[in-house]
Amino acid sequence: MCYTARVPPAPSPDPQGKPDGDRPAISLVIPIYNEEESLPALFTALDAALHTLPQPVEAVLVDDGSRDRSFAMLRDAAVTRPWMRLVRFRRNFGQTAGIAAGIDHSRAPIIVPLDADLQNDPADIPRLLARLDEGFDVVSGWRRDRKDKAVTRRLPSMIANWLIGRVSGVRIHDYGCTLKAYRRWVLEPYGLYGEMHRFIPIYASWAGARVTEMVVTHHPRRAGQSKYGLGRVFKVLLDLLTVTFLGGYSTKPIYFFGNPGLLLCAGGVASAGVWLAQFVRVHVMGVPGEWVQPVTLLLLAVFLFSIGVQLLLMGLLGEVLIRTYHESQGKKTYLVGELVNFDDAAKP
Repeated sequence: MCYTARVPPAPSPDPQGKPDGDRPAISLVIPIYNEEESLPALFTALDAALHTLPQPVEAVLVDDGSRDRSFAMLRDAAVTRPWMRLVRFRRNFGQTAGIAAGIDHSRAPIIVPLDADLQNDPADIPRLLARLDEGFDVVSGWRRDRKDKAVTRRLPSMIANWLIGRVSGVRIHDYGCTLKAYRRWVLEPYGLYGEMHRFIPIYASWAGARVTEMVVTHHPRRAGQSKYGLGRVFKVLLDLLTVTFLGGYSTKPIYFFGNPGLLLCAGGVASAGVWLAQFVRVHVMGVPGEWVQPVTLLLLAVFLFSIGVQLLLMGLLGEVLIRTYHESQGKKTYLVGELVNFDDAAKP
């Protein structure tokens, strides 16, 4: 189960990246889980990086149910750092939940997540922001010279990145890099579940955002232990299936289930036709010869047709559910980018 609670949003700042009043212009979002050994270096790196930024900055650090001294160290550090805001989970919910909570509790129109272990370099943040200023809505970090183990981390990541790009049509090299820069309007329509924080560039691209990437510095882990293993690959693959469904078929599930359902029904009818033709040839017309797998053909026909009908019925149920979901919550099946000559025109 992951963290899904949403706090009431603050008044939306300008989506182009201009702070509203005294709000910060940039929010750093940093999920933390058992990182007491890395935190002193993180505080030093943030102190140095934030001084290079002309805009007001806040850092939302989310303690994901750490069992070590991480939160006590965070609380001590926040005493002398007014730009540091802390969120503490009651238990461990995972990295995606940590990022979601950080976004919910942030206030700036530009959001930059990064890892707490300093494998991401905070010194890269100004370069990410400079790319946003070129007119992009999402800038994704690319760890081209990645300092991780080849077999357990880099190879599975390369395969996953290639597969995600092929399936989604959004081609970037490194979906797993936490260091990215987003305009807030890109993030607001979506809830984050499972391991889906890595798929935000896909959602953004499908919503019409301009997505790019840039090479960022990647350091070897200096302290603590990695929280990720090969088991995470399977979670990412399952989440990719979910993202693909939600992106292409969330408003028309009958197409997702109906197309294979019709194909299976057609296969069942074809198998039944072959069985019937053999029956007529041998038992009605009296043509000598043997049946070719009569029992198998009959079972195959029944099996394929039954599964096809079930998929069609699932598609119809999905249509009913998706209509109930949208209509009961007043959700739209589209996103408006701009309104012209409307007296009450709202920004996207």
